[in-house]
Amino acid sequence: MIAPVWLLLQREMRQSFRRWSDLISPLVFFVVVASLFPLAISPAADVLRQVGPGVLWVAALLSMLLSMNRLFRDDYEDGSLEQLVLAPQPLVLLVLGKVLAHWLQMVLPLLLLTPAVATAYDLPGEATWVLLLSLLLGTPALSLIGGITAALTVGLRQGAGVLAVLLLPLSIPVLIFGSRATDLAVSGMDTTGPLMLLGAMSILAASLAPFGIAAALRVSLD
Repeated sequence: MIAPVWLLLQREMRQSFRRWSDLISPLVFFVVVASLFPLAISPAADVLRQVGPGVLWVAALLSMLLSMNRLFRDDYEDGSLEQLVLAPQPLVLLVLGKVLAHWLQMVLPLLLLTPAVATAYDLPGEATWVLLLSLLLGTPALSLIGGITAALTVGLRQGAGVLAVLLLPLSIPVLIFGSRATDLAVSGMDTTGPLMLLGAMSILAASLAPFGIAAALRVSLD
């Protein structure tokens, strides 16, 4: 069962490098949005440290939203999505492989850019590490939840707008605990609680979301 998922993961990674513009655009959006906020608000270090965690998490969420619309769209347009649904392997594992590929393509480069962007908000070194850890723990849940909404809207012509309406309310708990963990780190307080909750939400999403994605794809293709 693992071999087909590994092959699908390799295929997705190869295709992402062929469409490098789709891969770069969300990252550029993240850097631009996160860099413009310090220019628009007070240059005081205390203010920047206060708003920085929330701004960086919102920028990361919106940049992921930009790429989420194409998670199943290309496969739907060229007909390979139907072959994926009809494959003898469990669809739950195959969609989990696609979501994992999206996370690797989108989030890992974003994590590499985050320390450089965080310097604009005068975040301490420990807070920057907590921010990275919160993104590492929380973004899998966002990718999996986004996978459900992307599967539901894959057959719609204006699916991007509907996807945003569905995804943004569901991502609020991850956004709250992610920014809260960094806020606590800036204040020198214990961050264990929010980080554990982020990990728990990602584990829960990994346990349930693939079944929801598989069911949504079947509904969209019927």
